[in-house]
Amino acid sequence: MNYQYITLETNDGVATLTLNRPEVHNAFDDVMIGELIDALTQVEQDNEARVLVLRSNGRNFSAGADLGWMRSMADKNYDENIADASELARLMATLDELSKPTIALVQGAAFGGAVGLAACSDIVLAEERSSFCLSEVKIGLIPAVISPYVMRAIGTRQSRRYMLTAERFSAAQAQQMGLVHDIVDDFDSALDDLLATFLANSPAAVSACKQLIADIDQQPIAAESQRLTIERIAEIRVSAEGQEGLTAFLEKRSPNWKKDPQ
Repeated sequence: MNYQYITLETNDGVATLTLNRPEVHNAFDDVMIGELIDALTQVEQDNEARVLVLRSNGRNFSAGADLGWMRSMADKNYDENIADASELARLMATLDELSKPTIALVQGAAFGGAVGLAACSDIVLAEERSSFCLSEVKIGLIPAVISPYVMRAIGTRQSRRYMLTAERFSAAQAQQMGLVHDIVDDFDSALDDLLATFLANSPAAVSACKQLIADIDQQPIAAESQRLTIERIAEIRVSAEGQEGLTAFLEKRSPNWKKDPQ
């Protein structure tokens, strides 16, 4: 599919999804949201894609919502706004629930919904100069759709500050709060190391582990969760990749899924 505001390429097991509106700091509107959902759905269905890299062209990762698009929303009624917000919610859920591991590379500014994209990614790398802002209340709105993901990433206490003040915070602060994993000087070098790690792991096990994390998160350690974990390990042990991994380990050879990035 030819996209207007994004690009999607898959090479050697790595899908690279790029926000491509640098002239407006990669601000997103309904068109970009629809394209992102479509691209993520393609990645989910592509058996060759084992990891997703989310990045953007230009100086800034994303300025959040496009102002012209937001202005048009003000002219629409409640039901139309429900439909519009539902698409943004679908985008966040699609990224958050992707069965493949996701790595977001955040350069420059990430505002509003862009913080949501980072919070929905498994790993976030940022530059030292990167900055983040939950800016919605400055223009009379609230970060409603992205709030579950952001609050999960940085916690309720920090959310009560940065959602209410709309202060900009640095990459170092974002790392302290848990939104950013690593601050790097060179995205490509850091990315190569992560990709090599992911491509050495069992695709089925990584996918099953992502689902396990989602299912166990915030659940009490009780009989139900214990039973779930018992069933999951039993399932993976008898699976084709589980058997291959154990056999390869015992035979001191590389498993058949191991692939080095080009």
